[in-house]
Amino acid sequence: MLTVENLHKSFGGVNAINGIDLKFDAGTLTAIIGPNGAGKTSFFNLITGAFAPDQGRILFGTDDIAGLSSPDIVKRGIGRAFQIASIFPSLTVRETILGAVNAHRGWHTKLRRRFPLGEANAQADEVMELVGLTAKADKLSGNLSHGDQKLLDIALALALEPRVLLLDEPTAGMGPEERWQMIDTVHKLWQRKQMTLIFIEHDMDIVFKYAQTIRVLSYGAVLAEGKPDEIRNHPKVIEAYLGTAYEKGRG
Repeated sequence: MLTVENLHKSFGGVNAINGIDLKFDAGTLTAIIGPNGAGKTSFFNLITGAFAPDQGRILFGTDDIAGLSSPDIVKRGIGRAFQIASIFPSLTVRETILGAVNAHRGWHTKLRRRFPLGEANAQADEVMELVGLTAKADKLSGNLSHGDQKLLDIALALALEPRVLLLDEPTAGMGPEERWQMIDTVHKLWQRKQMTLIFIEHDMDIVFKYAQTIRVLSYGAVLAEGKPDEIRNHPKVIEAYLGTAYEKGRG
């Protein structure tokens, strides 16, 4: 479904992405891991149109989307939630999601209608139920907990009806219990929607429990890829990353 070929991107002479080749099959759940500065977020930025690559192709199906604008990529079916949630604090959860639904379907002028379209309401209700925010539909977004704000950011991406969803550190800034609740919600969402889901994560316990496949980046290139057990025991991954990050996470 999503294929990256010979992807390159430099910033001021620094090679942030250095010849990445990866393929993500439809319906798969993949974790992207690696040291800080490995190029993980830059990789997401290239896929979602925040940056244009210097070289290479990004194939969504058979279409090369490299260099397209972010709105064009969203329309084609790739959504993203960010490490820092991007919400509208003065709107309720329902209003926020309705706004995303209406904008995606070209109904943006109807956000403040007294009686929004029934179809938009139904989709907003479905999205809230998927991420567990139904009980907080009328709560102001700015008053949500950190974890619920991140769920709302995921809900906004879901409102755009993606076939591929990218999550940039969905558990960042959360305590241990909240992290597991978040990733469990993400996993159930993936199972129900049967979408292709790719997430960046530093918590190795979460990665090894939930990911079907793990891709490891280092210095902007693919260091290794494989099943959790293969990555856990991969000498180069242990040396470059797990030898410190995983042991600290378990301590």
